[in-house]
Amino acid sequence: MTVTLPTVYFDHNATTPVRPEVLSGMLPYLKRYFGNPNSAYRLGQETRRAVEKARAQVSSLIGAQYPDEIVFTSCGSESDAFAIQGAAVKKHLITSRIEHDAVLESFKLLEARGFEVDYVGVDRYGRVDPEEIRRFLRPDTCLVSIMFANNEVGTLQPIHEIDRICREKGVLFHTDAVQAVGKIPISVRELGADLLSLSGHKLNAPKGIGALYIRRGVRLSPLVTGHQEKERRGGTENVAGIVALGTACALAQNEMQKHSVEFLRLRKHLEVGILKLPGVRLNGHPDLRLPNTAHFSFEGVDGHALVVGLDLEGICVSSGPACSTGSVDPSHVLRAMGIAPALAKGSLRFSVGWGNSMEEVERFLEVFPKILEKQRRVLSPRS
Repeated sequence: MTVTLPTVYFDHNATTPVRPEVLSGMLPYLKRYFGNPNSAYRLGQETRRAVEKARAQVSSLIGAQYPDEIVFTSCGSESDAFAIQGAAVKKHLITSRIEHDAVLESFKLLEARGFEVDYVGVDRYGRVDPEEIRRFLRPDTCLVSIMFANNEVGTLQPIHEIDRICREKGVLFHTDAVQAVGKIPISVRELGADLLSLSGHKLNAPKGIGALYIRRGVRLSPLVTGHQEKERRGGTENVAGIVALGTACALAQNEMQKHSVEFLRLRKHLEVGILKLPGVRLNGHPDLRLPNTAHFSFEGVDGHALVVGLDLEGICVSSGPACSTGSVDPSHVLRAMGIAPALAKGSLRFSVGWGNSMEEVERFLEVFPKILEKQRRVLSPRS
């Protein structure tokens, strides 16, 4: 008889399950309240009120001063592209070498159009030096874009210092906060960021909804033209998705402190167990890191093989960002951190989240040493 094990999901940085409260909140807007929120009659105005309530909920989570500073998009990638390409009004821009592909591809597109981009490096923990950004700034710099937290190793960037440098020089500052929003406290008023990207499916809302914070007074060229979202992003609003995002943001705001403590407890227990094994390296900053994220490199093994072995045990982890699944090249983030290619290819990312338990961590720690040993024997058989 075949026994099917329940799935243990440790890949919340790739995507998250939709919480029941979020699903319940959005369903009426797929059924009864289906009106176009731009219509003048009652059915449309009911959905308009729901959109504006969600806008206020997103605004509250990130500490924005005004709800209308939130523009809804289809995803975090669109929010990144909107911020970067929409702000490209001068010749020069700055970003880092460890950004998400959505950011890097936008900069490559701008370079193809004749813009000039400088890519700052990182230290061995994956952290940017703000002074290096200061050295790259020019009179014709229009934007600096540095992620809030790295999606692979979880390292937090010195965002406040970077923003202060940009503000001194009058340069717009964008941060891709897709991995950080909902996991750690963020206040754009304290931070001072001009532009901040977030995504619903990273905080227990469905895929296909995101948002971009645009500080009042900042003007961007739209990617999608139209009259919606005060002519900043065209297209009829995804009302059900927007309601779901708002609900997820409200839940995250109410429960963040409790969840952060729990995620950190699970992560630390996982780290202690894994670091007892031979030939293991913990990547990312030891302290300045997302509470839910742990990234390891294992000597003498292929990360993809470990993912497959764990999947057979009903455990989901990743060997790199979900957007690059299938790539045979080592992660650009790990390369930028100076990790040798052979070691980088033997890497796993663990990201815990809502619904995970200590029992699941214990189950992983029970089965993983055998999988690791087996894969090492496969790659290095005795002569």
